[in-house]
Amino acid sequence: MLGSVRQVSATVVSTIWGPTRRLHSQASPAYRFVGLRDIITDGLNVYEIEISVNWLLLREDMANGSGATDFVLMGFPGVPQGYHIPISLAFFVIYMMSLGANGTVVALILPKGNLHQPMYILISNLALSDLLFDTVTLPKIIAKYWFGDGRMSFSGCYFQMSLVHLLGSLDSFLIMLMAGDRLIAIGQPLRYAALITPMVTLIICFFSLVLATGVSSVSTFLILDVPFCGKYKINSCFCSRTFVVPLICSDLSTFRVVNLSLSLIVLLVPLAFIILSYVIIIGVINSSFRSENLGKLFYTCTTHLLVTGMYYIPRLFLYVASYVRLIDSADADVLILCLYTFLPHVANPVIYCLRNKEIQVTLRDLYRRKVGSLM
Repeated sequence: MLGSVRQVSATVVSTIWGPTRRLHSQASPAYRFVGLRDIITDGLNVYEIEISVNWLLLREDMANGSGATDFVLMGFPGVPQGYHIPISLAFFVIYMMSLGANGTVVALILPKGNLHQPMYILISNLALSDLLFDTVTLPKIIAKYWFGDGRMSFSGCYFQMSLVHLLGSLDSFLIMLMAGDRLIAIGQPLRYAALITPMVTLIICFFSLVLATGVSSVSTFLILDVPFCGKYKINSCFCSRTFVVPLICSDLSTFRVVNLSLSLIVLLVPLAFIILSYVIIIGVINSSFRSENLGKLFYTCTTHLLVTGMYYIPRLFLYVASYVRLIDSADADVLILCLYTFLPHVANPVIYCLRNKEIQVTLRDLYRRKVGSLM
């Protein structure tokens, strides 16, 4: 879709010298102004004007035949077609592993009353969030490489983008809540059961979901009904604000401010809370327990530290890399995005199962019952 200017209207917003008046002028389609301010004079008076543009949005058929109502997911734009099948198989394997691993964690925790404890409630919510994230994103990119269908309608892209940011934000908040749970468990062990009950945990998870929904709604609402400058090709495996906003041909200053604010809410604030929590935890352990108990107590936090590292470190690296332009390849951007998005969704359930004795016992009991029923 191409944008061309029908009319530019210059409206006086303040009179520096002389009477207020409204100016109109026709502009060539080559000009594109959005929200510009300037100082002009007509020889007698001096005005501060604000230039606004009426856009005529024209449809342009894309090279692959999609119209102006479709985005096109490019996946890895620079990868030759001969590698499409291996890439799609890799995505398919990741999706199946995520479904199996996260589905197993949810199925183990939900029916078991002895696992309805605060930490396990948080783990099951995180597993469910990861499972939904992969279900929303991976089937479409698999279809793109299997069937050559990378088209996605505007409404479909906006819907996927809203869920991507909702579930991604929810993951960050849940990881932060896990740090708070460990902080209270170690800092206030005698009051832990009274302070952090399953009902309190569910309520906090609900409010985290509400906050994540608000963040997602703001990020999606801002790009509704905005003009795109003829580029509907999204160099990513799914629709996200990071890859859709650069396609907008209007002023991006508002989007940059909002993106920074949302990043503070979703990433930096939870990360700061997690770091502060572990500083306090280390201080409590050093001051309250003998040194031989230090490793044993801190061992209970290692699972959460692994999950935290896999979530935040790659995102911070990509943010810094994009800011200082360390990565110039679109394929490298997409690869890093896929690695830090999908691999933790597979690794998290494995980490919980390998390092949590109660989940291991529940899994073994379930396996024995299944085997016994078949014999």
